[in-house]
Amino acid sequence: MALAIRKLTNNLGAEIDGIDLTGPLDNAIVAELRSALDDYSVLVFREQDFKNQTQIAFSTQFGPLENMLYKREGDGNQPISNITNVDRHTDEIYPTGHSRLTANTGNELWHTDSSFKPVPALCSMLSGREVPPIGADTQFATCRAAYEALLEAEQLELEGLVAEHNYAWSRSQVPGYVPPAETLAQVPPVRHALVRTNPGNGRKNFYTGAHASHIIGWPVEKGRKFLKELVARAAQPEFVYTHKWRQYDFVIWDNRCVLHRATAYESEKYRRVMRRTTVAGTGPTIDESVTLSGVA
Repeated sequence: MALAIRKLTNNLGAEIDGIDLTGPLDNAIVAELRSALDDYSVLVFREQDFKNQTQIAFSTQFGPLENMLYKREGDGNQPISNITNVDRHTDEIYPTGHSRLTANTGNELWHTDSSFKPVPALCSMLSGREVPPIGADTQFATCRAAYEALLEAEQLELEGLVAEHNYAWSRSQVPGYVPPAETLAQVPPVRHALVRTNPGNGRKNFYTGAHASHIIGWPVEKGRKFLKELVARAAQPEFVYTHKWRQYDFVIWDNRCVLHRATAYESEKYRRVMRRTTVAGTGPTIDESVTLSGVA
């Protein structure tokens, strides 16, 4: 079966039609989907009426799944994340000022999932169970096309650099939110190569985002400015795809080379219920052949 693939932008994204992901798929189809993810970085599927267990079953065909970091309203230590503004106990939208609404605003920062872990994520899969009629889009930015648009000298400047990724740093950028101490204890700072290469096609990209705190061996503020500039490069309009959600949309994206962020919406007015599964990657990202003077 050949997938019906339609490109969404020149630089990333494809919509795939004519396939039901909620039922059994043979290995050949899964391999085609994996190859399409390597090529397009973001895959969009419409009318995929997933339940939690069918989403988990589909996602595990791509590899082992990550568990939630910590217990939050009963969805900790599970391979599916509840991204929502709706209280599961009352089935009502959280009231104004609730900590969950504040925490959710962190999703509006450009980031890549789980880069604060020693083994960062391969890909994320998001199911739109209930979506607002306006707002709450998800934007994706390709660090691959942005890297390829750099001058050769700029690309060479990135080679061999290592960035520290720190969950505490990224959450400090969310006004009014302090993550639980038990969460921070599980995710001490980690280091990742600034340049990563897709093993399937050999294409390179820079690896950064909100969790990337600074560059090892550089003055902290200099490194932060540099990483922020890279994010700005990737966030240029020609490198961004904006997904406007419909109910039962299902989107897969490659965390190795794509940044993403949510856009704001009236979270005290409209319900938003999303479920995310995250496929674990491989690590560490720093090749053993890379040596940095003075870096332990």
